[in-house]
Amino acid sequence: MVTMERQFISHLAHRDHPIAAPVSGAHVTRLLRRARLPEGARILDLGCGEAAWTLRALALYEDATADGVDISPVALKAAEENADIQGVWERIRLHEKPAADFPAVERYDLVICVGATHAFGGLGPTLDHVRRYLRPNGLALVGEGFWEREPTPEALTRLDAKPSDLLDLPGTVAAAESTGFHTVYAYTSDLSEWDDYEWSWTGTLLRWANENPGPDADKARAAALEHRDMWLHGYRRTLGFVTLLLQRTG
Repeated sequence: MVTMERQFISHLAHRDHPIAAPVSGAHVTRLLRRARLPEGARILDLGCGEAAWTLRALALYEDATADGVDISPVALKAAEENADIQGVWERIRLHEKPAADFPAVERYDLVICVGATHAFGGLGPTLDHVRRYLRPNGLALVGEGFWEREPTPEALTRLDAKPSDLLDLPGTVAAAESTGFHTVYAYTSDLSEWDDYEWSWTGTLLRWANENPGPDADKARAAALEHRDMWLHGYRRTLGFVTLLLQRTG
């Protein structure tokens, strides 16, 4: 499947769950409130997708401004439309480019990178990169997968992963802090959030395919069923997700 098809399928799949991670809206709000951003805060969202996290932050912090960076024109168009609907379009700038290529010419109070550490080559390289954008004592919200339990060979095969690709939760926290951060808060997604996210992802895509017959529908249906099989028979109860609120040290 070409890149544009993947982007379009991701856009469709997240229609009913715009937060592109297994985190509920209530907990997104809790994490952003816990950041306690200063007046006139600057926010950077690396791999922002449709900018659900940043738009929520702009609603909570009414004098904040933000930059969102993503490679998907489909997602960025949706972000622009949602920013307009929510009345915050004047406070967000969207940039179509790889997150790793966004220039570090400005310092931010909060850098968000949730579910996008693959863009930098993993958690450690992501946080090394994030530090470049942060003001002294600045904050980062980073969402990362971890092994909830030791993955089975079947789970690894379905995920096309190796045991060393992720750590357990204590190891993930230690790895984050080894790059020059303190964990000042965190939230670990529970099973109900995972289930809501995955049923939304697969079910929304299947419903769209049923209501829009044609070649695109066949691709969407195949993607949904493949993903659902990987989840139900692979990583459910094995793959965890934690969102770390980190403060830069030094």
